[in-house]
Amino acid sequence: MQAVVLEAFQEPLEVQDVDRPEPESHGIVAKVDGCGVCRSDWHCWQGDWDWFGYRPDPPHVLGHEPCGTVVEVGSEVESVAEGDHIAIPFNFACGKCDLCRNGHENICENHVGLGFMNEAPGAFAEEVHVPNADINAVPLPDDISTDTAAGIGCRFMTSYHGMAHQGDVGGGDDVVVHGCGGIGLSAVHIADALGGNVVAVDLMDEKLEKAQELGAVETVNARDVDDPAKEVRDITDGGADISVDALGIKTTCQNAVRSLGKGGRHVQIGLTTSDEQGMIPLPTDEFVAKEIEFVGSLGLQPSRYSEMLDMIQTGKIDPTLLVDKTIDIHQVPDELAAMTDFETMGIPVCTEFAD
Repeated sequence: MQAVVLEAFQEPLEVQDVDRPEPESHGIVAKVDGCGVCRSDWHCWQGDWDWFGYRPDPPHVLGHEPCGTVVEVGSEVESVAEGDHIAIPFNFACGKCDLCRNGHENICENHVGLGFMNEAPGAFAEEVHVPNADINAVPLPDDISTDTAAGIGCRFMTSYHGMAHQGDVGGGDDVVVHGCGGIGLSAVHIADALGGNVVAVDLMDEKLEKAQELGAVETVNARDVDDPAKEVRDITDGGADISVDALGIKTTCQNAVRSLGKGGRHVQIGLTTSDEQGMIPLPTDEFVAKEIEFVGSLGLQPSRYSEMLDMIQTGKIDPTLLVDKTIDIHQVPDELAAMTDFETMGIPVCTEFAD
């Protein structure tokens, strides 16, 4: 089958023929119907994230935002059948550890990152293997189309968890989102649906215009102001209730924290690059003086997908609004290369995998 293969970090990616996966006894193989192209794939291609184990040994198949149709089922799988349409979380869980048993499958003790670790070749491919399928293969309702399912991968479902659970966004909350890529625009859309008043911050007018289309009540172009955090505090009459760093660099993280008012909560979704290697200085005295909370957000528990799917089915949120283009597998390398200079917007989705 065809797949996008990382042969060497930072070197051009190639579409190659690779062996089709075989299901383990607890796993399934799915035909990939769609797979989002994410900046996290770009990070993996660059060789980032070895400091927390997300650096596979080349050659390795990339891709971590798939939906698919089950084509083979392992002998021990009970709840998934051939022909099922499924969403596939990128953060595979074991289903047996204490964290999984207590509803925290997204931070499973035995977590395996799809497309990011040797144990889980990715989904820029015609087929993908899903281990522990009874927990990691999430059945999709019949009325969720392939186009919709392809848009709920890492960025959308991660933003849902970040806004609905970790951020606990509610009616009337002032929410500021720093960085309007796929995660940031998803966060804008979801926070708006949850009742938040969203301020979007970015460097590109076209991304801010998209944020307004998705529900932002105000925008700030950080290029045009001396202090983006002060602009947000002025807009929100003293500071936001909830802030989001959707990019993961020093500037956006610090500005997001400084955008908060007293008693505010910062949600960190963006992961850092090799420049920061996970270490960003923060205004700790402000955390004390303002009693600010800092929380992280990773993926979405399979057991809580139903919340997000219910909101999609009732029309409150719509992942297809974030999908800016559909491409074939041969276009994936160029789409990732464009992310080097932040030239993509929204969520590109690969929907064609065979010639």
